[in-house]
Amino acid sequence: MILILDFGSQYTQLIARKLRELNVYCEIHPYHYRPESTDQIKGIILSGSPFSVRDAEAPKPDLLWCEGKFPLLGICYGAQLITVMNGGEVQPSNTREYGRANLSYVKPGEALFHAIEEQSQVWMSHADTITRLPDNYHLIARTNDIGVAAFKAPGDMVFGLQFHPEVYHSKQGQQLLQNFVADICGCTRDWTAASFVDITVEDLRKTLGKDKVVLGLSGGVDSSVAATLLHQAIGTQLHCIFVDNGLLRKNEFEEVLLSYKDMGLNVRGVRAADQFLEALKGVSEPEAKRKAIGRVFIEVFEQEAKKIRDVHWLAQGTIYPDVIESISVKGPSMTIKSHHNVGGLPEKMNLKVVEPLNSLFKDEVRKVGRSLGISDNILGRHPFPGPGLAIRILGDVTAEKVRIVQEVDHYFIQTLKSSGWYKDVWQAAAILLPVQSVGVMGDERTYENAVVLRAVESTDGMTADWVHLPYELLGRISSDIINNVKGVNRVVYDISSKPPATIEWE
Repeated sequence: MILILDFGSQYTQLIARKLRELNVYCEIHPYHYRPESTDQIKGIILSGSPFSVRDAEAPKPDLLWCEGKFPLLGICYGAQLITVMNGGEVQPSNTREYGRANLSYVKPGEALFHAIEEQSQVWMSHADTITRLPDNYHLIARTNDIGVAAFKAPGDMVFGLQFHPEVYHSKQGQQLLQNFVADICGCTRDWTAASFVDITVEDLRKTLGKDKVVLGLSGGVDSSVAATLLHQAIGTQLHCIFVDNGLLRKNEFEEVLLSYKDMGLNVRGVRAADQFLEALKGVSEPEAKRKAIGRVFIEVFEQEAKKIRDVHWLAQGTIYPDVIESISVKGPSMTIKSHHNVGGLPEKMNLKVVEPLNSLFKDEVRKVGRSLGISDNILGRHPFPGPGLAIRILGDVTAEKVRIVQEVDHYFIQTLKSSGWYKDVWQAAAILLPVQSVGVMGDERTYENAVVLRAVESTDGMTADWVHLPYELLGRISSDIINNVKGVNRVVYDISSKPPATIEWE
């Protein structure tokens, strides 16, 4: 594998994603990480950082444990760190070097720059610049504005890049990363979805043995793939629980249970809508809604799980971004969020946790799902928030409001599917506003609810753009909703991007 040491860059996950696309396994760890064993490591990448190496509090770990043992690639801050730790100089740039640039010189015959052309576009994002390389270090690339765009140390084991090869705007960045991991580090590039399945199933069999495992299904991609992997490993020892919190999409409980039955999964469906609605009565604040839903879910799940005797494990569909976010580069005291999806249950029920997907990104989970033969109806589903429609109803939640937003959402999603737009949208939602507006239906004046339709395109949800759905399609959806959903007389379309807006309204 390739070890990525994270210094806090916004692009660190992109490095990992790009290496995974090259079929090379990699892991992200905080910059101060020291592995217990280095047997599996083939190379190390030092990420960028919001810090300046000139700052007194800038992270400067001891890298003696890996120096000379593995090829080392420093990117942006990582390159500047290598420079100052070996006697070179880094100074503030005269102007902030940010955005597109072109390589004006590439040293011939350099393995790192194999098949990369002069004038190739790269992406800069830094306020400091390398003004003097350490003794005996060699310049291997520059741009018109930056004297040192790339360097290497004697011995062909240490390299530095002032630009970011992992971002889309570095046109041949993937080629450069391939040169590093394949040609310089010697990675075999054989980490595929199929190989992941084989290795994981075998590991699960060894770890779980004859133990029973309980898993909370949501109907989404992650929990469905996790369940299928576990089922392949331990069969009927896996017990799945799917809770209807009354905040799912229209008919979703029945449809999801049917799809799981076709997959051969051992699933217990639990209807608990009344308990959730009771807990939400009079609650308007978004975070309070989430906490109420989480509390009731744990109560319902625990009650059902106790009906299964001798359970030793709780399985979760945790994926790699959740794990990364739970480990801050500042150390455990600065944890961003817990990555346990079912908060508190493992300790409360004295269960061990198994997370078969916790090394995968979302797109990799889908690839594994396809390798397992899971249908596109499940793998292609839009993301859906854990609190469900409760956070798509602004204000307090009632059974009538849930009915309205379910109906509106149903017409919206079904029309996106029938028109072929569903696959081009990353996430679509209907939001019920705490607003009523005047309308006219027939000869009667109405004073009913306004709803918002939202459709965005994205790759990972970190940023998103609103989708330019055709006017004719929006007109048809609006007409169907107003004509068929009792209580709605106005439909609007959200044309905000993230940032500055978020995808969900709450």
